[in-house]
Amino acid sequence: MNKRIPEPLKALVEQLARLPGLGPKSAMRAAMVLLKWPEAETRRLGRGIHDLRDNLHLCSRCGGLSSTDPCPVCADAERARDTLCLVTEWDSMLTIDEGGFYRGQYMILGGLLAPLDRVDSESLDTDRLVRRLEEGEITELILALGATLEAENTATFIRQMVSSRFPLVRISRLAQGIPLGAEVKYMDKETLRQSLQYRQDLT
Repeated sequence: MNKRIPEPLKALVEQLARLPGLGPKSAMRAAMVLLKWPEAETRRLGRGIHDLRDNLHLCSRCGGLSSTDPCPVCADAERARDTLCLVTEWDSMLTIDEGGFYRGQYMILGGLLAPLDRVDSESLDTDRLVRRLEEGEITELILALGATLEAENTATFIRQMVSSRFPLVRISRLAQGIPLGAEVKYMDKETLRQSLQYRQDLT
């Protein structure tokens, strides 16, 4: 970085550049925008970042971000207690829940198996999953991990682990296949294979 850039600005740019999607140039642009903000606004942003670390923690039930424990979703007595939707990250849980079509429980796994990135089964929050299943309320585990190779490998690992220890728990996964509005001729082979494999009976 240019030596003529003042140290405080340089330090901010270096921190901003660590965010996903921000390289050094876009981090510099963001820093310059912040410099133009009124002092009260920049201080409010700083407090917001500081409060984020102080007031947010992981829900002991699902592993999601919350300012309360348990989180509002886990504390909702009107939600079904017998279905558990396993997602990779907290934002996946938010996306599903905002749809309003699922009213069961959630659990966040915290990642996917990715040996090349040194993410193994020890890195996943399987202990929390086992504890939830040991409570005996869950009768169905829904795997909502995505459709990548890593997600497939993780789903296989979870399925084997759960079926061996909790044989009475039904394990399901999100349906996969051709998305609404798409044409068959534009689909890749794996999507077509899964669409045929998980085809629906219309009779």
